[in-house]
Amino acid sequence: MTTSPQPSNQAPDTAIYDRRESGVRSYSRSLPRQFNKAQGVWLHDENGGRYLDFLAGCSSLNYGHNHPVMKRALLDYIEADGVTHALDLHTDAKEDFLRTFEEVILEPRKLDYRAMFTGPTGTNAVEAAIKLARKVTGREMVIAFTNGFHGMTLGALACTGNAGKRSGAGVPLSHVSHEPYDGYFGPDVNTAELLDQRLSDPSSGLDAPAAILLETVQGEGGLNTASPEWVRAMAKIARKHGALLIVDDIQAGIGRTGSFFSFEDMGIVPDIVTLAKSLSGMGLPFALTLFRPHLDVWSPGEHNGTFRGNNHAFVTATASLRHFWASDDFARDIKRRGDLLGKRLDAMATEHGLTTRGRGMMRGIDVGSGEAADAITGACFDAGLIIETSGAHGEIVKVLAPLVIEDDLLEQGLTILERAVRTELVPARAPALGKAA
Repeated sequence: MTTSPQPSNQAPDTAIYDRRESGVRSYSRSLPRQFNKAQGVWLHDENGGRYLDFLAGCSSLNYGHNHPVMKRALLDYIEADGVTHALDLHTDAKEDFLRTFEEVILEPRKLDYRAMFTGPTGTNAVEAAIKLARKVTGREMVIAFTNGFHGMTLGALACTGNAGKRSGAGVPLSHVSHEPYDGYFGPDVNTAELLDQRLSDPSSGLDAPAAILLETVQGEGGLNTASPEWVRAMAKIARKHGALLIVDDIQAGIGRTGSFFSFEDMGIVPDIVTLAKSLSGMGLPFALTLFRPHLDVWSPGEHNGTFRGNNHAFVTATASLRHFWASDDFARDIKRRGDLLGKRLDAMATEHGLTTRGRGMMRGIDVGSGEAADAITGACFDAGLIIETSGAHGEIVKVLAPLVIEDDLLEQGLTILERAVRTELVPARAPALGKAA
């Protein structure tokens, strides 16, 4: 029998959080429950509530919560007193990960990358990538794009478009030019041609870049999707103008768009790739910067960090690669499930005159405003579905269900979303419709 969401209606006592935790917290404000257990696609709260998780750690839990294969591997490693912390020393866990990554991911895709273990989060991988590009090229400027999101540390934040995030920096965020992403001016304007024209004009005022940094699907920026033609054009522009192409695959990678890397079917090989989020397979902190071997110009210790390389994450990552990626079956299943998701969202959009965004299992629906999106996600939470928003104005209701979700549970969650769109969106539009009449 199919399990259904069973939300509780009792908010937790937040006194300790209000007294001691910073006001910077955000997700807990829209999801006011005390969670105490997680398994598969479910989150449970302290009052017995059960919630279907369509947030999945913002795509850090592509394989769901506490997947049994990874959990067993980690428990066995800990039980055997495996090395927990090792700086960048050689360990069995690191060797196993590198060998498996080479055999399961790189070699079948004919990719030749060096692996750099950075600090534990995605922004650390981006910082290393742009620092390396500047070191290799001797240039300072980085081309990033409108609605891009690359992290919260200063270098990555400079490449991020979101004004609310940028405002927290407290210092100028410089040496980055934010150029229009694919489709930013509509379908009739080729923004790749515009960038090439600017870089080719010595009087444009745009300095020669060290790198062009892009997401093939902009996760936080609203699920804007770049066409393969545009991505190939960016790779060509980078080569033409002596820049390195960096693909930020932190949210769109590890299967989220259907293949391990989001760019696999686009006919490009980026110079640098950043990975994090679901790389560990189990939500453990783990970030990685990949780059072509000839770009490995680092001196020993020139870029480091106390937590570069997480041995527990090596263990779970290795288990996830062997379990999910040793054959093409998982990728085919993601594609099939992504098609199901797309059809359901397209039907919702058609019913209400809306549009959808994204690809694979990284999709959403544009409901027109942040207020409408918040009302819809709030109604979903009340019905036992955890789902959040993205976009410049928070107007995209964003589905990031675990890639392993069973079809009937995906359908259940989408039915909750469908009902919320109907109940919340129509009242929100009613005053405007009445005034127009």
